[in-house]
Formats: sequence, C-alpha cells, structure tokens
Amino acid sequence: MKILYFHQHFSTPAGSGGTRSYEMARRLLSSGHEVTMICGSSANGKTGIDKPFVKGKRRGLVDGIDVIEFDLPYSNKDGFLKRSALFMKFALRSISIALREPTDIVFATSTPLTAGIPGIFAKWIRRKPFVFEVRDLWPELPKAMGVITNPIVLWAMGVLEWVSYKSADRLVGLSPGIVDGIARYVPDRSKIALIPNGCDLELFAGDAEQWRPEGVSDSDFMAIFTGTHGKANGLGAVIDAAAILHSRGTKGIKIVLVGDGAEKTSLVERVEKEGLGNIVLFHDPVPKNHLAGLLASADVGLQILANVPAFYYGTSPNKFFDYLAARLPVLTNYPGWIADLVESNQCGIAVPPANPELFAPALINLANTSKIERNAMGERAQNLANDQFNRDYLFAMFNKHLLGF
Repeated sequence: MKILYFHQHFSTPAGSGGTRSYEMARRLLSSGHEVTMICGSSANGKTGIDKPFVKGKRRGLVDGIDVIEFDLPYSNKDGFLKRSALFMKFALRSISIALREPTDIVFATSTPLTAGIPGIFAKWIRRKPFVFEVRDLWPELPKAMGVITNPIVLWAMGVLEWVSYKSADRLVGLSPGIVDGIARYVPDRSKIALIPNGCDLELFAGDAEQWRPEGVSDSDFMAIFTGTHGKANGLGAVIDAAAILHSRGTKGIKIVLVGDGAEKTSLVERVEKEGLGNIVLFHDPVPKNHLAGLLASADVGLQILANVPAFYYGTSPNKFFDYLAARLPVLTNYPGWIADLVESNQCGIAVPPANPELFAPALINLANTSKIERNAMGERAQNLANDQFNRDYLFAMFNKHLLGF
C-alpha cells in the first residue's frame, strides 16, 4: 500500500525530537508498504534532507522514506500567534499533497490539531481512508493551561476537533485520557486504538559510550530532564526543589536540564539570580543518537509537567519512554497513568504535584539509595519497556489498526 503520512514535526534520530513517526514509517517499509512523509522544519528535528529548498519545498529519500519537507521552521520559542500561523501554513500546503499525491491511505498525526486538515480533504474529496493519530487533546490542553482564552478561537478549534474525529475512519490515541477524549465524539471504541509512545531499545539499551556534561563529575548523582523547556513542562518545579537542596546545603546532586524552549531564558536567569548554578545545569538539545550515552551515565530521569489535571492521563511523553529504555529510574511529579506505571512497576518514585518539599527529599533519598537498589529500579524500568512499550510490539498494533480496512 501507498501511505501518505502527515507529521509536521517529523525527525530522524539525528535530531533531538521524538522519532515515533520515523520508527513507524521504517517498519511500514519493512512490511512492504510505501511511505511518503510530509513535514515541516524544526529547530530540534532533522528530516535527513540536506539539499536546498526550491519554492519552499524539498524532497528526498531518507532511509527509504520518501520525505517532502516544507520550509516552515518551527520553534517552541516562537509566540502563540507565529506558531498558529505556521500550523495553518503547513496544513494549507499539505492539502495540495493530499489531493494530488498517489496514495491508498492517508495518515495524519498531531500535534498540532491542524495536522488533520489534509486528511479531512483526502477523505471527503478523494474518498481515501483517513486515520488520525492524536498526541495531545486540543483545545482541551491549551484551554486548561490558559494559553488560549479567546472564546472564538476555542470554538473554532472545537469545531476542527469534532470534524477531524468524525471524518477519520480510525483513530489512535497515545494515552488513556486521549482515548477517552476522542470517545466523546466517537462512541464506537472499536475505531479507536490506544498505542502509546514507545521505547527505542535498539538505541538506548545497548552499551553506549557514557558521557556527562561539563560541571558534572563521575561521583555526582545526576538527575536528568530531556525535552522542551516550555510552559507545559513546568520546570519551575525543578528549580523550586533545587532551592530547597541549596538551603539544606546538599552536596553531590546535579540536575541537568537538556533541551530548549520558550521558558529556558527565564529558567536560566532564575538559577543565576538564586545562586543555584552549583546544582542546576543547562545543556543544549542532544540528538537522539548521541543522547544514549548521556542517559547511560545518569542516575535518574525526571518526568516533569506543569500541574494541569488534563495532563494526568492526557499525555504520552517521549522522554519517559527513553528513560525506561535506558534503564533509568524515574522521578515524576504529577499523578496519572505515568505515575501509576512508575509505582506499580517499582521503577522509580512519584511525588505529588506542586510540592517541592517532597520533590527535593525524593531526590535526596534516591541519591542515598544504594547503587544496587537503583540498578534494580532501572532493570524493572527496562523490563517494562520490553514487555509493554517496545517498538515492534507497538507497531504490530499500529499496523493492524492502520491497514485493516
């Protein structure tokens, strides 16, 4: 089958973004299908195409994937209006691909929600089967965070959400809460599959060459966060915990925040202002294929999000699954299905949200825990990765749901 795959933020392991679409596309190719990936550009992503753009577009084969990349660079640092305009430009340019490119099935994955627009057009004009994958619930999450308050915008997004779900022949949700959100509009749950993010065991479970950032010694207990430094990530909670560590005179714990985003500048300024540079270190985004060595040298992975109830069951964060694959214990600071996994599998610690008084002691307790016990937590984390979230297992579900028309 020929599959048109729309993902605005597509990246290969050479970039620091999520690689779910790359891994799924690669496995579709191995199953005998043809995949054309339509994407934009990203500050953290690498599509694998190096030749110049011609009339705002370039095309090339990347590990067998036919990639069409629009010259639409995205950054989390951009303001809401600029990002919204970029999302619409990608959707509008993608419509022409959806209406002209040979295909048997159209697959689109958010975010943003506008990624489903080309699929809607392919469904209703070309009568092509349309499968929509939902990675975040829009407009629910932006509304809950207070990012979008304009009632007209929220109404328009609600309409687009309804049309997208109703137009899709099948849907994929990446978390239990997302599946429940879709089911409000699509009561027939046989059309919806829960297929969470996956663990790149090939990349993270091997014997990567370990390395640590400058300022972190081999004897330090290193807690690491990898991902966007945006409002949704709530990294102020980490700084709050670091302030408590500092006030207690705690030594030997380093918190490394790897990534970039709209909030990074203010986070750096706060760390400098409060004199926390001996505890909190910042590092630029690291490509996935180089991240393995960094995670292999860490002692705990930080799964941090803002205290927004919609996040509790409505997200499926890439970094969490990277930590599992890399055999890292996890410290998470919000309840929900991720915290449930951590606690039920005894592969880390879950603390209540917005509570640095418990977050900081949890770090201290992990640092004081014997390496044997931390290694046991890590082993249980990797067992969870193998049993429930390995890419091949998830692809079998994906393949059956996507192609079983």
